[in-house]
Amino acid sequence: MDASQVRTLLDNGSGTEVAFVPEKSAAQALAETLVALANTEGGTLLVGVTRAGSVRGVREPDALCDRILLAALSIVPPLVLPMPEQAQVRERTVVAVRIPPGLPSAYALDGQFLIREGPRNRPLRPAEIHRLMMQRGVIHFETQPPPGSTLDDLDWDRVRQYANRLEQLGHLAPQDVLVRRACLAEVDGDLYPTLAGLLLFGHSPSQWVHSAEITAVRYAGREMSDQFIREDIDGPLPDQIRKAEAFAQANTLQEVALEGLTREERPAYPGDVLREVIVNAAAHRDYTIQGEGIRILIFGDRIQVYSPGRLPGHVTVENIVEERFSRNPVIVQVLADMGFIERLGYGIDRMLRLLQDEGHPAPVFEETTAGFQVTIYARHAPPPTRRSRWAQLDLNPRQELALQYVTEYDRITNREYQKLCPDVSAETIRRDLSDLVHKDVLLRIGRKRATYYILKMPSENQDNEP
Repeated sequence: MDASQVRTLLDNGSGTEVAFVPEKSAAQALAETLVALANTEGGTLLVGVTRAGSVRGVREPDALCDRILLAALSIVPPLVLPMPEQAQVRERTVVAVRIPPGLPSAYALDGQFLIREGPRNRPLRPAEIHRLMMQRGVIHFETQPPPGSTLDDLDWDRVRQYANRLEQLGHLAPQDVLVRRACLAEVDGDLYPTLAGLLLFGHSPSQWVHSAEITAVRYAGREMSDQFIREDIDGPLPDQIRKAEAFAQANTLQEVALEGLTREERPAYPGDVLREVIVNAAAHRDYTIQGEGIRILIFGDRIQVYSPGRLPGHVTVENIVEERFSRNPVIVQVLADMGFIERLGYGIDRMLRLLQDEGHPAPVFEETTAGFQVTIYARHAPPPTRRSRWAQLDLNPRQELALQYVTEYDRITNREYQKLCPDVSAETIRRDLSDLVHKDVLLRIGRKRATYYILKMPSENQDNEP
């Protein structure tokens, strides 16, 4: 690390991403901050510089580095970190410790789990600890039997059809097959369906996992409008995938291509690509997030597939082609058994090759505040762009929809926003809009029922911002 990198941390690092720690901090205080950063999104522990940018330096950097490494080893499980780095800034030594994002465990100190919230460390509440462990793969939401479920909640005709195609387990009864695949779990000597079993084979999965559904919408043009076709798809995941794929194929135009003197029609998007992105959304979404499901939005020039839950484990947008980490390994395995996906390679690299071979721009992978979105563009579509000011903001998918609406119609009301997000409460709508006002994106006009919102900066200037 050099002085310019330290300056970048000072300029760009938020309270969550950069922790400014005094040199004389005890090992316990250092360990608490390391735990909090590790349980959040990673970051940098910086010693010798204040938040205001004053460089005080570290007098005994080697002793400090030893103390930091010992603090990391006192964490459960031990936090293995890159060696602390030393840099000269204004002729003084500064020490930085990088905590990588996407670590594979949930970390505790003296039995306490912490996260970084702004410039402070905060203990996690029990429900938050449970959620962190599921996000990190320490425990799996899908393998838990929900209270009140019974074997009668499963469609055993589906189970038998599934069991019959598994040659390696053909000697087992269907019930034993589900036990092997963690779709049934034993509790006090009795078998109960797990959440994965209910999602895959249940009569009514949404009874047990709210918002376990896909909303597919086909808009008339390139932006959202009042002209659209919508289908809400529920049921077992294999049925959802098939119905969503059929909707996407039926609602994308066939293209005409001339091969020599022959006029041929071809799908606007490769069928294998559509299936891949839909299957991935169903297999890897975070089913603990309730209140919104998977969304497939089809426009004239692109298809957007959004799934709740950020990328799991150590997978990032940058390494998504090479790295593998499954949030729902049971669901992934069963869908692989059914022929939907390949178990060890989820096909992102294959999808990229297919799109390139057929003349499509590269897809765009994006993480939002609480989800992940893939955008596939039509053949010969212009390179994708995104308004730089919006890209720098921490917006949720609903807010992005609201901004797209304002861009097209110049204004938005609470009622119009509610129509865009019909499954969201009025209070959430109010908070979303207030947050956009607070972030200086929208300007509130009027009072009470006459209130509406406009862009604070004209949309035509957004793309030209530095």
